[in-house]
Amino acid sequence: MNARTRTSGYHWLLGACLLSGLGSVGCMQTNMGGQTLPSAYYLDDDVQYFPKGPETRLSNQIRALERYKVEREGFQAADAAAF
Repeated sequence: MNARTRTSGYHWLLGACLLSGLGSVGCMQTNMGGQTLPSAYYLDDDVQYFPKGPETRLSNQIRALERYKVEREGFQAADAAAF
């Protein structure tokens, strides 16, 4: 191997190390005193807003059952009035 090939190999190695180091800067968490702390840029993150939804997951089914009960009572009252 000549000197030129050896130095260009070192340049490639140095460039790869620098690129891999730059890829991990700024997005890592830190650990200080046993606590995991967020990155320094957490204040610049986009805020995610999730509007408050119904308390139960089956709210549509509950409304449908209540509507069914009201309709059923209405039909029963109409049948009782017919007799």
